[in-house]
Amino acid sequence: METLFVGQNAIFLPEVESTNSYATALLKNVNLAEGTAVYSTNQTKGRGQRGNIWISGPGLNLAVSYVLKPTFLSIDKLFYLYITSALAVHDLMAEMLGTGQFDIKIKWPNDILVNSKKIAGILNENIINSNIMNTSIIGIGINVNQVDFMKVENATSLRLLSGKEFDPDYVLKSLHKHVENYYLKLKSGQSKMLLSKYYEHFYKIGEKLVFILNEKKQEFVVNGINSNGLLSLADEFGKEHCFDIKEIKWAL
Repeated sequence: METLFVGQNAIFLPEVESTNSYATALLKNVNLAEGTAVYSTNQTKGRGQRGNIWISGPGLNLAVSYVLKPTFLSIDKLFYLYITSALAVHDLMAEMLGTGQFDIKIKWPNDILVNSKKIAGILNENIINSNIMNTSIIGIGINVNQVDFMKVENATSLRLLSGKEFDPDYVLKSLHKHVENYYLKLKSGQSKMLLSKYYEHFYKIGEKLVFILNEKKQEFVVNGINSNGLLSLADEFGKEHCFDIKEIKWAL
């Protein structure tokens, strides 16, 4: 395997409700090595942001949770784990599909879209002690071979886009490499480069879009993120407003 530590210890689960939940429970009793990957092709109750359920057909997709120990990160910089994981999945999509005919974007905070349809989602969960990151569980769900999303119109998969089936194990091993690549860049202090690359692929940056704020629709221009990783938007007067994940929703 072409990694130093990510994926070197791998735990395959034929079926699991949530790889993130399994990894969290396991950590209570086992000191897992950094880079451990807990994965399954049959996740029955995958969790997303705001408690959303990640829909996945049995045996068709890939769910993996990485155990990382970013003790070099302070709490106010933990959002960089979202940046690195999103970039890793972005680059995986570019590798699997090629970039010529596909528009691959990162939709804040950490959805990956291809041609404006969701192909992957990421859920980071952190264990914090004394203002230092102790352990982070990076949960990634990727639509690999699923073609029927039960009328969910904004979903797609590698198979739907390419017209061919993919080996989930091959996808997983490639993902290991991309996760490790960006994590090591973060660890070596290349945060400015990571942020710049993140913006290269940021969904709808500079565009005016409709958002749902306090159950009402409102237009904002997408600026990006602020220094704390919150979504930065500008109102009609150019004033900046910053929002956490639970405070605002994309209307589309």
